[in-house]
Amino acid sequence: MMARKLSPSQKKRKPTERLTLVNKRIESGMFHAIAELGNDGILVFEENHRIEYANRVASEITGYSNEELLKMTVLSLLDTPDQSFVENIFIHPERYGEKTCTEAHLITSAGGVKEAEVCIALTETSHGVRKGYAYLKDITDRKNFERDLKDSEEKLRRLFERVRHGLFISSKEGRFLDCNQALLDMLGYSDKEEFLKIDIVGDLYVNPEDRKLFRERTERDGYVKDLEVEFKKKNGGKITVLLTGHPIKNEDGEIIGYEGINLDITERKRIEDELREANEFFMNLIESSVDSIIAADMKGNIFIFNKGAEALTGYTAEEVIGKLHITKIYPEGVAKEVMKKLRSPQYGGVGKFIPTQLNVVNKFGEEMSVQLSAALIYNGAGQEIASVGIFTDLRPRLLMEKKLQETHLQLVSSEKMASLGKLAAGIAHEINNPLGGILIYSSLMMEDLPEEDPKRGDLARIVQEAGRCKEIVKSLLEFARQTEPKKDPTDINRAINDGLFFLVNQALFHNIRIVKSLDPFLPFVRGNSGQLKQVFMNIIVNAAEAMHGNGTLNIATSPSPDRKTVWIEFADTGEGIPEENLSRIFDPFFTTKDVGKGTGLGLATSYGIVQDHGGTINVRSKVGLGTSFIIELPVQSQTQPILEGQSLQ
Repeated sequence: MMARKLSPSQKKRKPTERLTLVNKRIESGMFHAIAELGNDGILVFEENHRIEYANRVASEITGYSNEELLKMTVLSLLDTPDQSFVENIFIHPERYGEKTCTEAHLITSAGGVKEAEVCIALTETSHGVRKGYAYLKDITDRKNFERDLKDSEEKLRRLFERVRHGLFISSKEGRFLDCNQALLDMLGYSDKEEFLKIDIVGDLYVNPEDRKLFRERTERDGYVKDLEVEFKKKNGGKITVLLTGHPIKNEDGEIIGYEGINLDITERKRIEDELREANEFFMNLIESSVDSIIAADMKGNIFIFNKGAEALTGYTAEEVIGKLHITKIYPEGVAKEVMKKLRSPQYGGVGKFIPTQLNVVNKFGEEMSVQLSAALIYNGAGQEIASVGIFTDLRPRLLMEKKLQETHLQLVSSEKMASLGKLAAGIAHEINNPLGGILIYSSLMMEDLPEEDPKRGDLARIVQEAGRCKEIVKSLLEFARQTEPKKDPTDINRAINDGLFFLVNQALFHNIRIVKSLDPFLPFVRGNSGQLKQVFMNIIVNAAEAMHGNGTLNIATSPSPDRKTVWIEFADTGEGIPEENLSRIFDPFFTTKDVGKGTGLGLATSYGIVQDHGGTINVRSKVGLGTSFIIELPVQSQTQPILEGQSLQ
């Protein structure tokens, strides 16, 4: 290896100087190498600010080439306001050896401005030469991020303040760290500093246990959503809020505070309470209605079924609501017809159904007469959402109307019978005298004739027919009730048996089966035994004739449930009475028998006797199935004791 030649100037230097120069060159080379490897731009400049060294990164940051930078000053790279930072460095010797940094604007080769961090360090050589080192770092991205972050923080702060619900940040110990204006307004505070000093548990919560519950749920679930609590306002008033919150944790995952939102629902709660009270009022009104009220949605699902509906149909609300279709309470096809009329303008207007009589079906499949008023329910958009009906049970009214009709007929019949009774009484008195003469003179003539005289037969026929007329007159007199019969405690069972005793051996009863169900403990009635026997015998004979001497006659007696009356029923298996004749059978002289076989006074007389005893007589009959007569008589009153010497009839 050839030795390097030394220049003349080098030959003149002392060995020590040459070694020092070599070391400096080595150090300079190392500096350049390190400077080129760094991430910061490095400039070395003289006291006159002239750049004598620039690394690669400095060129990249400024946009100037290395050659261009070596022709420039440091000040020419800085925006005017930032130049004084470099100028002041050289006039403060105490800063030598220190690095001072600032954020400045660099002027790039394109004439633009770039944000950078500039750090200046000054040194002084052993020869007294001052030099500066400038370290440049491009902070454009960082500054943009900081600006974006600041903008985000400002936006969040604006949002934090603009939200009209109460936002808060609190410590775990129970102090507010921050809140928005809405929370201050909500709780009646004008001074935020005053509010941040309050004790959350003692000064805010109406029920301190709610704070404990909030913390427990937050720690357990990681959040609390819509927890309903009551807060105290500054003036002592109370508000209801929905509290939603989340925990704030440190780097170790420990909860150090809470943040969340409070939604004031005081007004909503008031409205809900009013609506609930109104709803309860209307539901109580519906439930207490004596009429049946039933509501269903448009699919037919029942959702209202009041007590009246339960009483009418036999269903319970639990059996119906959400389980029974509305069509099940109507006869087949009726529900569809009702809905059709509801939508028609002809039955009270569209959406209304004027009161109409129809039938509904109860739980046991029985049809019942009701009066229905109905309406459709619409939403805000005018769409049908439900139907509601009010059902009035017509059975009591119809029963009352039937009873009134029967009473009217009975009054008419009574008036007719009273008039005919007076007429019959007058006729009976007028006929009795000549009949008596006919009987007397006929009997006398028979006595004067020998037994073999054929005229005796004619006279016997006259006596017989006159006697028949006398019996008719007697019936007329009884019908007219010219005399008040004596009434005593009477055994109805005995009166029935006595009447049967005279009838069962007659030919008409030979093929009739008589079934007796007589209550052995039947109370006595106050009546005339003879008259009651006449009533029973009339009905029994009529039954036998209706069965044409062949059938079954059931006779039953029993006390009423309250034991104030006794019931006597005669039920035959005869041909029955046509419906058009049922209202006339108690009329005097009305008969369906052939001429000469009935007077038409038997049932009329029986009706009068029963009425005179304070009782009632009714009939049920169907053609081909038979007839039942039901007699109801009042029992012997406890205030009418049996007197000594009176016999039980």
